[in-house]
Amino acid sequence: MPPVLGVILAGGLARRMGGGDKPLRTLGGRTLLDRVYTRFAPQCAAGVILNANGDPSRFPNFPGAIVPDGVPDNPGPLAGILAGLDHAAAHHPETRHLASVSGDAPFLPRDLVARLAGAVGRDDAIAMAASGGREHFTVALWPVALRADLRAALVERGERRVGAFLRRHGAVAVSWPAEPHDPFANINAPEDLAAAEARLAGMEDA
Repeated sequence: MPPVLGVILAGGLARRMGGGDKPLRTLGGRTLLDRVYTRFAPQCAAGVILNANGDPSRFPNFPGAIVPDGVPDNPGPLAGILAGLDHAAAHHPETRHLASVSGDAPFLPRDLVARLAGAVGRDDAIAMAASGGREHFTVALWPVALRADLRAALVERGERRVGAFLRRHGAVAVSWPAEPHDPFANINAPEDLAAAEARLAGMEDA
């Protein structure tokens, strides 16, 4: 497979965390964004970009491009994925796939992109991660060739549900074990952050 571009989605409003930029919360002395990037970047040969709206100076230490939604009114994760696909088409013409992850999942598997890529049998197929019987819609490998259809879904049909778009395109689920710890556990509330701190204390490859 040609080099994969990665996008970290950081467009959520973090209401359950009291607002603000959830990826900038700290875990073990490092931001969630830094932990996600450290695990994700070595898997993406074309680099990693950050999808975030508003003032990009909030992320002064991010080493890649910061790309806002290209669709107005904050329609959700699909807009961030479309922004990543558009950036790939414009700046990385050799790239045929975009890998997306959320900016609040600090324990991503280090074989994520390789296993998703191994499950893609066609250039227009999508592969998404799953664990513990649950599919993770925003952790997926997307063909750049789908950007026109995704734009039509967002702009012309007003679609917002990531799962519905994935199912319409027959996305393949790739499963990881959720025990003893779920690699896709994300930080949605203060109690999740406390649980992540406890988990981090017992990890050798944190």
